[in-house]
Amino acid sequence: MSPPMRVMWAFVSTALVFGSGCAKQDWIDRTLVTVDVTGVWEGNQTGTGPSWARDIVLVLQQQGAKVTGEIRNLSTGSATSAGSTPIQGTVNGDTLSLREVSGQTLRVVLQVNGDEMTGSGDRLNYGFQMSLRRRPQ
Repeated sequence: MSPPMRVMWAFVSTALVFGSGCAKQDWIDRTLVTVDVTGVWEGNQTGTGPSWARDIVLVLQQQGAKVTGEIRNLSTGSATSAGSTPIQGTVNGDTLSLREVSGQTLRVVLQVNGDEMTGSGDRLNYGFQMSLRRRPQ
């Protein structure tokens, strides 16, 4: 191989190596779990359609990206009733996505920042906001 050909191949090889750093993230980077949401989270839920508010608790267990647990409604009274709903979901980066285990009526997406998370969701086409803080252990 002639010296000019070697120089050209060296240039092409270098360009490919450095160019690969600018490529799109692969699926591993996009699904990397970076936060741990295991624990008890306390906070409130506020309706964005009809105005309402209630205290809630999320009890979560996490294994890898998979999350299971329950959401407990602490309010009592005629408008809302106390109780718990089994939930499951996933963590992707710092985003927690949850849904109701039995049926698809509850969907929540929360942004996790240390021991706090905030976000929104809907149940039966009624929107709400959530703000939670992790209970110290």
